[in-house]
Amino acid sequence: MKKLLLLSLPVIIFAQSFMISNIPLPKTYIQDLDPYECDNECMREYLEKDMIFSFLSHANTKLADKELDEARSMNIAIFNLGAFNAGGQLKIALLLPYKKIGKYASSTINATFAYLMTKSNPFSLKSYRIESESIEDLSSAIRKIQDDGYDYVIAPVTKEGAQNIIDLNPNINIYFPTINKNDIEASSLYFLFGGIDYNAQSSLLLKEAVSPLIIFSDKSQTGKKLALYQEEEFLHPKQSIDEKVAEDGIFGSFFNSSSANDEAEDQEVVNADDGNVTEKKVIKYFISRRTTNLEHYLKENEDIINGSFFINTPIIKSGMIMSQLTLYDTNATNILSTQINYDPLLLSMTQYIDREKMIVANSIIKNNSVLVETNSLLGNDIVYDWINYTTTIGVDYFYNQITGEEREYDINITDSQIIYDIELLRPGRTKFLKYVSPREEG
Repeated sequence: MKKLLLLSLPVIIFAQSFMISNIPLPKTYIQDLDPYECDNECMREYLEKDMIFSFLSHANTKLADKELDEARSMNIAIFNLGAFNAGGQLKIALLLPYKKIGKYASSTINATFAYLMTKSNPFSLKSYRIESESIEDLSSAIRKIQDDGYDYVIAPVTKEGAQNIIDLNPNINIYFPTINKNDIEASSLYFLFGGIDYNAQSSLLLKEAVSPLIIFSDKSQTGKKLALYQEEEFLHPKQSIDEKVAEDGIFGSFFNSSSANDEAEDQEVVNADDGNVTEKKVIKYFISRRTTNLEHYLKENEDIINGSFFINTPIIKSGMIMSQLTLYDTNATNILSTQINYDPLLLSMTQYIDREKMIVANSIIKNNSVLVETNSLLGNDIVYDWINYTTTIGVDYFYNQITGEEREYDINITDSQIIYDIELLRPGRTKFLKYVSPREEG
């Protein structure tokens, strides 16, 4: 009969907090006293009989069988298991401008904590809160992180904060889950970027667009730049936005133009690829937060009938726009949106008739059921929330760098940027479904 030595069995209460206590949680250790080998069939039998600790005594390292390894990882997290020969301690810091990132100051802690809880290695996770993203505050915090002996940092900062950190150029490994490298200038090998590529998502979505293309964006810098990219990609699909900027300084002219107001801007071009004259029209609307009635833009507007609508607004505003597209009989060919509207709330707050022609780009494709469940225990979401997801990807990369263990997410990294796959989905009646292009059906 198997004899198990339980050194401690804690009752773990998960709590959401902006700060992590410096008092370590008690660890559970399980010693294997069984003189006989236990193969996969043996371990499955232990699981079926709910002999969890007998199973865990043999599952002290990563298992080749995926199902068994998931059971191992989940129970390691639940029972807070320790390893007798864990080696050096994992030390990861979080740099949190809590006034800038709001709820993500808490959820990125939870995403990092959830990942490390599924591993048997001891770890130290410490958060450093800063009042602002000024050079002074960032410099002081990074110096403190280095003095405390942390070499790996998760920094969910804004573009301003990332640029200030890049200007400081510290010799410390920093991961930016909120920033895509295409949106910033950086050359240091110490920096890794995990932000989703909205331009790449837009390019894929625009393959499904027809003219006229009507773009709804908010008035943020991101909304304006994304609308401009989509306009240029639709009108000149074989010319990159970088080439266009170099050619005529279009970003500078755009931000000084009247198109930053709540007015439409039409553009028509001749497509010379096949020698035929083809009109392509783009209409851009920049909607303020206070705008709730789109009658002025949509009612009896023949210029937008049967067009493709690209929506670059948060989920609540997007729902409002979509309902009024139906109300004012725009007969949209389709409605396009990037990651920002990949949200289950879309399914509950809109009528199916409003969203049945919608196509959403998504890069949260690869997931780990153990990490999904462990995050759920902490009230965290890594299935739909892209910042929590990209944070998890970064912690996984750091864990690989520190321990040499295989990454849970085999996502490519090119030139210090994590490269996510993109899939197109359509919001069905109860869930998001794979989108099949009419071109593919033909």
